[in-house]
Amino acid sequence: MTVTRIAAAGLALLLAAACTAPTPPRGEARTAGGAVCAPPQGAPGPETATTIDVIEQAYFCILGTYYSGATLDARSLLSAGFAALVQELNRNGRDLPEATMPALTGDRKADWAAFEAAYRRTTDRVPDLRDKLAVVTLEAIVAGLGDDHARWAHDIEQPLDHYDGDGYGLGLLANVYGPQVDGNPGVALPPLFVTAVQGGPARAAGLRPGDVIESVNGSAPFIDGKATPAIAALYPAYPRARPVRLRLLRQSTGRRWNVTLKPGLYQRDWATLRVVTSKLLDDDVAYVRLRGFAPDSADRALKAIARMRTGRPLSGVVLDLRGNGGGSPLEVTRLVSAFGHGKVTAYQCTVDGRCETSRTDDTVELIGLPLVVLIDRGCASACEHFSSAVKDLRLGRLVGTRTAGVISGPAQPYLLADNTSLSFPARHHLGPNREVIDRIGVPPDQHVPPTPRDAAAGRDAALAKALTLLEE
Repeated sequence: MTVTRIAAAGLALLLAAACTAPTPPRGEARTAGGAVCAPPQGAPGPETATTIDVIEQAYFCILGTYYSGATLDARSLLSAGFAALVQELNRNGRDLPEATMPALTGDRKADWAAFEAAYRRTTDRVPDLRDKLAVVTLEAIVAGLGDDHARWAHDIEQPLDHYDGDGYGLGLLANVYGPQVDGNPGVALPPLFVTAVQGGPARAAGLRPGDVIESVNGSAPFIDGKATPAIAALYPAYPRARPVRLRLLRQSTGRRWNVTLKPGLYQRDWATLRVVTSKLLDDDVAYVRLRGFAPDSADRALKAIARMRTGRPLSGVVLDLRGNGGGSPLEVTRLVSAFGHGKVTAYQCTVDGRCETSRTDDTVELIGLPLVVLIDRGCASACEHFSSAVKDLRLGRLVGTRTAGVISGPAQPYLLADNTSLSFPARHHLGPNREVIDRIGVPPDQHVPPTPRDAAAGRDAALAKALTLLEE
């Protein structure tokens, strides 16, 4: 989940809350379904050890509250959890004859009882590993949902000398990043190349945009056109970061070389940290870059357009959402509303087809200008909500590449008894035309993919195409 944390920074702004609450009785946990867990309401207490009771709470919280919990085959979650437990035993050289998974019947309560008995029988033999085994088991149960918006937030650490705004890692971005790596890697396309050098080890090693990454730690980033797990090493998480070996090709000179980058802290350009940036292009086009749908970002974008419009006519708006990892659905609705009124922007549905409707806020003043939206495979979650609304409602045109397909639904956080946060969607997202976007993405109207040569030359082909469309 290391890359997802980077790409989903916008979402983290909205889901960071957690709170204290009483631990549910074990009897309640086995019978109350959704009553097992509650949304956050205040500041969290300090994290405590994760135990089998916390795992039980999370299990029944998922079954009672997750959008498809009513129809979910819970056996798959328990099997994933026990498999992770056994793998951790093996990694520590402590495999045990007691570590066997009982047959499961599909009865959720009976299956939990069988799982718990096997779990306790195993972990009682290795008390020094009990905490670690609990963590990997719960991580695997949540991962077993296969949901890009399901997460268990725990044990989050930062470097001791970290300063607000610092970056951590290799100091580079590639054309495959964020939700593509572990949210929906199927949308990633070769070749893998550097798109930006932010600082740190990458800058010190002389890397440049456009440099093609031929291998990562000796492994190919793509095999038969499909992304491999090797790419995730480009975005290491603290503190489990190790040096990364890259084989590089600079197409402009034909040079091939190897470099080893050691992850670390680096100072980022403050301009790149701003959620909303804007400028006037060709004297009559308002260009606004929105890096996330953070609180108040829609109003800031609209104010930027209004300022550029003061004293001059505008021919259109280019809204750059490339790399936008998502954020608040409320901000999406507000921004969409500046381009269309009386519209449905999305549906949020349960597994049995009961849907809530998201509609435009018609108190927002219409801009009344042609719109082109730049999208890419880093546009995820709320960014895809906006993109699909623009496309389905014909509010503008999309240019670039298909979005990430990482929009299962708005994640809701729930408190666990160890003061960690479990989050997942209570409803599933559908576009205005009731189409599924999760795992599919939103296709552009004009496909303009990035290339290593354009990156090396500093050319922005997608932006150039957007300006051409506004001239038509």
